[in-house]
Amino acid sequence: MFIRRTKTRNTKTGESYYTHRLVRSERVDGKVRQQTLVNLGRHFAVGQELWPALCAYVEQLLSAQEELYPIELPTHIQQEGQHILAQLTENKPKSQQHEGQEKKEDIQSVDVNSLQLVQPRSVGVEQAGLWAMEQLEFDTLIEGLGFSGPQKAALIGLIIARMAAPGSELSSYRWLTNTSALGELLDVDYSKMSQMQLYRASDLLMKHRETIEKHLFNRVSDLFGLSCTITLYDLTNTYFEGSEPSNPKAQRGRSKEKRTDCPLLTLGLVLDGSGFIRRSEVFAGNVSEANTLQSMLAGLQAPKNALVIMDRGVATEANLGWLRENGYRYLVVSRKRKRQFDPEQAITIENSSKEKIHLQKVISDDGQELRLYCFSEGRAKKEEGISKRFAQRFEQELEKISEGLSRPHTVKRLDKLQERIGRLKQKNHGIGQHYHIDLIPDDRNKNATALRWERKPVEGTMLTRPGVYCLRSNETGWGDEQMWRTYTMLTDLEAVFRTMKSEMGLRPIFHSKEERSDGHLFITVLAYQFVKLIRLTLGKHGHHGSWHSLRQVLAVQRRVTATFRRADGRTLHVRKATRPEPEQLAISRLLGLNPNPGGVSKVVH
Repeated sequence: MFIRRTKTRNTKTGESYYTHRLVRSERVDGKVRQQTLVNLGRHFAVGQELWPALCAYVEQLLSAQEELYPIELPTHIQQEGQHILAQLTENKPKSQQHEGQEKKEDIQSVDVNSLQLVQPRSVGVEQAGLWAMEQLEFDTLIEGLGFSGPQKAALIGLIIARMAAPGSELSSYRWLTNTSALGELLDVDYSKMSQMQLYRASDLLMKHRETIEKHLFNRVSDLFGLSCTITLYDLTNTYFEGSEPSNPKAQRGRSKEKRTDCPLLTLGLVLDGSGFIRRSEVFAGNVSEANTLQSMLAGLQAPKNALVIMDRGVATEANLGWLRENGYRYLVVSRKRKRQFDPEQAITIENSSKEKIHLQKVISDDGQELRLYCFSEGRAKKEEGISKRFAQRFEQELEKISEGLSRPHTVKRLDKLQERIGRLKQKNHGIGQHYHIDLIPDDRNKNATALRWERKPVEGTMLTRPGVYCLRSNETGWGDEQMWRTYTMLTDLEAVFRTMKSEMGLRPIFHSKEERSDGHLFITVLAYQFVKLIRLTLGKHGHHGSWHSLRQVLAVQRRVTATFRRADGRTLHVRKATRPEPEQLAISRLLGLNPNPGGVSKVVH
């Protein structure tokens, strides 16, 4: 066994370069013939002086004798040898054994004590991800968009890595090359790719964002018979880690994760009523939520009278007027600050958690809008706790100011204390409006001598009306319960954002360039679409669960190579997937997956 270096030339460009092959000599009918075992490519990085040692190491791995006669080699050379061994076993013809098929016997005499298990690679999540892509004809789509074979493999790798092991593109590259068997399922060697190829695939992806989003939504609409009569819209943001990004969209704003120390990006999503994404857009981190609605809905071609559900941050009077003018119905959370609720005019229903919700319906004076005042007992307890905590903290700070007036070397100037009280009110989220505070000045009206306060709750606030909120809609024919249950779809959108952030690596962002940051977010959006397809398909068969729990079940399955020394002294290498656990087997049957992904390959050396 040796490595051959051959000079060749690109016929199109005329460029000369060297390729490398692992070659074995064998005698056939009295003649010595040379057989290429593995194409090592043009970027083979091992120095020529180490080639003999590398070949000897590969021979040892093939004969399973590396523990008996260890060869001292640098770690990166050992890793290259392990990689070559994997190629030798993976590249052999695989026999696909499907559930229910009769197994063909292959009885061999082996030394059981010589058993070694090597090259474990995850395969369960990868197989499910490829199944989801097949259902949505994603492979055909990106081929039609002009992606080359390597670009397609890089893109599929990025998306499935985001599903299986969320992280940066760098961590995805490491996962693809060191942990996953996705390359075996696709017949692609990810270790031959550079990290830059993944970045470039992401850049190319963004050029076709609208086409891809439209295709995927049309496919899921066909598969599940979805209608476009309900549209959910909301925004979230994510933050940057690392050096300051050279991205004009990276701006400091109100972080929903309280990361005010980092620049932000804002992601807007338009979804249908079942939770599939129709459109996504990346905005600057300091964008006003209310200013994004019209650009996002424009061009969606939603049917006349489609219903738009959105949160209060987007529900300005200008946006509601635009929705009415363009033939949309809307259901929004009112931005009105004053809370009101009349329990005597309300009906009572229960939510999915058996919690009581009280609903009071009111038609506007002009008859054009329906308002639903809602009182949630569970929400009331939560808001009471919040108000109590802020009130206690507010009064403790007032006590500190008051006690300081009687001690030397403390701030007593009226203007400074008024500033301090103003900051205190700002920090405690509106609780200060419920207190009447007096600073008693001295004779010169310069310093304060005492601080007095009295609690005077303001009617129509969270303190006096905890658990109350108001919904608005121009769909005046709705009943109380129908309107409330339709609004709860917005909580599904909030669950989408939680899934993206906690389960799919939406945050943080490590890229400094705008196109790379946008690509990172769009890959997460695509990964979510395929995850949603898997979960919805399983849900229709009664199998419910978060993606986190499903991923844990699927991730247990591995492809592994077992090596045995045979009675004739040669070494048998068998590579196949581990038997699926019962819960994973149930999932595989519901999705119609082969319980032995990748098939079986055998090599005798």
